[in-house]
Amino acid sequence: QVQLVESGGGLVEPGGSLRLSCAASGGIFSINAMGWYRQAPGKQRELVAAITGGSTKYGDSVKGRFTISRDNAKNTVYLQMNSLKPEDTAVYYCKYRGYSATSEYDYWGQGTQVTVSS
Repeated sequence: QVQLVESGGGLVEPGGSLRLSCAASGGIFSINAMGWYRQAPGKQRELVAAITGGSTKYGDSVKGRFTISRDNAKNTVYLQMNSLKPEDTAVYYCKYRGYSATSEYDYWGQGTQVTVSS
């Protein structure tokens, strides 16, 4: 099993920045993708950013403000969050997708709270 540990959430003022980290351990797949999702109260969980190989993608609401990066040696993915807005307030979840020869396996972290408020 893959274990994901998230860190870096907290309270920040509008316009501020946070850096989230997610470290994966356990039965790491040779081929995998990692990403960040978020869920605000009363809303569905949505894609924030994802990275696999040299490819990245972002949700429309965070393009130009957030940057996802990955340290393959540490099996860690980061999310640099700049110019934060109150609407960014949510629980942020790290997602890990591993690929075997026949299947895909999804793993989720426990989530970390990000609150943007003045």
